[in-house]
Amino acid sequence: MATYKPLAEVRKELKIKWYRTKIDRQVMKELSERSDAQGLFQAGGHFALFLLTGGLTFYFWSIQLWIPMLITLWCHGTVASFFIGIAPHELSHGTVFQTKWLNKAFLYLFSTLGWWDHFDYASSHTYHHRYTLHPEGDRENLLPLEPSLAEPFVLQLLTINLLTQAGRTFGKGGLLSTIYLTVLGAFGRVGDTNINRNEWVQTLHEDQPEEYRKSIWWSRYLLLFHGGVTVISLLTGYWIFIFIIPVAPYIANLLSYLVGLPQHCGLRENTPDFRKSVRSMKLNPLFEFLYWRMNWHLEHHMYVGVPCYNLKALYKEIAWDMPEPRTLIGAWKEMRDAWHKQKSDPSYAIDTPLPPSATPEYKGGAVPTSTGEEHDEAMSLDSLSPEGLS
Repeated sequence: MATYKPLAEVRKELKIKWYRTKIDRQVMKELSERSDAQGLFQAGGHFALFLLTGGLTFYFWSIQLWIPMLITLWCHGTVASFFIGIAPHELSHGTVFQTKWLNKAFLYLFSTLGWWDHFDYASSHTYHHRYTLHPEGDRENLLPLEPSLAEPFVLQLLTINLLTQAGRTFGKGGLLSTIYLTVLGAFGRVGDTNINRNEWVQTLHEDQPEEYRKSIWWSRYLLLFHGGVTVISLLTGYWIFIFIIPVAPYIANLLSYLVGLPQHCGLRENTPDFRKSVRSMKLNPLFEFLYWRMNWHLEHHMYVGVPCYNLKALYKEIAWDMPEPRTLIGAWKEMRDAWHKQKSDPSYAIDTPLPPSATPEYKGGAVPTSTGEEHDEAMSLDSLSPEGLS
């Protein structure tokens, strides 16, 4: 495993001049406006789907209709799987609601239900945006990533994701790995630091000790909450609630995996041009809603302060300068082809083609002026960053 400089040194030495597509300041101001109504549609709608599918699962369980119960439980798990990292992601940026307390309330709600540590994530994701795919400052996704479709793995994703281990991304893996790492976290430990994910979390703890302390208490709270639900469910005989609440985010994980992995997989490291390191995709409206519009991931990285529900409109404004968004199938074909090449050449990465109208690939030096850049930076990372990184 590679060794890296302390993050305090990285912050002083690594200065990346990112390329951002030019955009009118007034247009950027309008696209960056936050809306409580839009936020409630996205966050409230997602939670309403969780309550609906959970309620139907309980109803069919109570009248012992087992096949309908399994179908609704599978749908419930699909909805809940997006509580792992996806819903807390946008809420961590503070861009979903205009009213700050609503943003924080839903962040805590979804992080609780998804076993998600938003304190560690705030540190990690700040570095991810500042140093996207520059491994010395961003190890949230270490490339190359394998776009695995191995049968035992896919079977878990179609049913209950029990055994998946934490790997080269920030997440904690499947249910058993998540419980194990959460127990360790409650005692201030991260596990074997020879594992890339654990090395990154340990580095973040050393860099941001205040967030580390909050993370310990949050892990304890997660164990108390999910443990309490489990014990009460068993004592009362309503065991179905173990599957409706603590286990739900790890049921039917296939969709969240399929739409989530393409963000950076197979693309280039160490480039100051997001168009070469981030991938956007076109999805149907339901998948896009569950994914909190993060299929427009390139646009999100280029202008982080734009709320998720305005990212498609942002793409339309700057489409002349952007790669063609992939389809979901096209993204996976591209990733799989890249992975086969990376087996023999680990340095291989996809060189995303730009349209003829686009500004040529940016390789450093003077940055083309973007009238929205300063506005975006002021709005975005201040909301996400812990105090020690502000």
